[in-house]
Amino acid sequence: MAVPDVRVAETCIGTRSLGPGLRSAVWVQGCPFRCAGCLAPDWIPQRPARNVRPGELAAELLADSGVTGLTFSGGEPMMQASAMAAVIRAARRARDVTLICFTGYRLSELRRMPPDPAVDDLLAETDVLIDGRYVAARNDSRGLRGSDNQRVHMLTDRLAGAYADLVSGPRRAEIRLRARSAMLVGVPDRRAVSAFEALAPREQR
Repeated sequence: MAVPDVRVAETCIGTRSLGPGLRSAVWVQGCPFRCAGCLAPDWIPQRPARNVRPGELAAELLADSGVTGLTFSGGEPMMQASAMAAVIRAARRARDVTLICFTGYRLSELRRMPPDPAVDDLLAETDVLIDGRYVAARNDSRGLRGSDNQRVHMLTDRLAGAYADLVSGPRRAEIRLRARSAMLVGVPDRRAVSAFEALAPREQR
C-alpha cells in the first residue's frame, strides 16, 4: 500500500525551543480534540493543507546540517502515523536524529484503539512521547509539556539525560518572522502567548 502524503500545517527548520539540541519541527494539519485554549487552533480543522511526500519532508527538515533531532506536533501526528513513520525513517537513512512526538492521545489509548493502522510503527521510531490533552488551566509554564497533566514517556534511552528538562525545566520560545507573518515556536507560558497575540494579530500568523 502506498504511503500517503503528510498534510503539513507548518515546519520550522533549526530551533532550540522544542527539545534538546538543534531540532526541526513539523506541525500536521487536523486534530480531533479541540482542547480549550489550544496553542494552535488554526491547525485543528481537517482541511486542505500543504501535501508533502514523506521523503521530501524529511529532506526539508534536514536542510540545516546541524539538526540533531525532529519534533512532531500538530494538529495530531498519530492521525497521520503511516506518513509520519515514513518521514522519520527517511530522515534516519540520511542522519542519526532523535524524535520527540506530541499527541493528545494517552499512550494506553494508542495501544488499545489506534487512530491509524501504523501507530505502532510511529511509536517504534519515537524516542520521547508527550501524551495527553492540553488543559489551559494546568499550564504550569514548566518543561516541554503544555500542561502538567501531560506525561513524558521515554520510549528509548536516547534522550534519557534530558528527562528532567522535558518534565520541569525552563521553557524556551522563539518568534520566527516571515515576509507577511510571524510564528511562535516552542511551548510558551501563558504570558508569552498573550504578548505574542498582542504583537501579531491572528490574520498575520
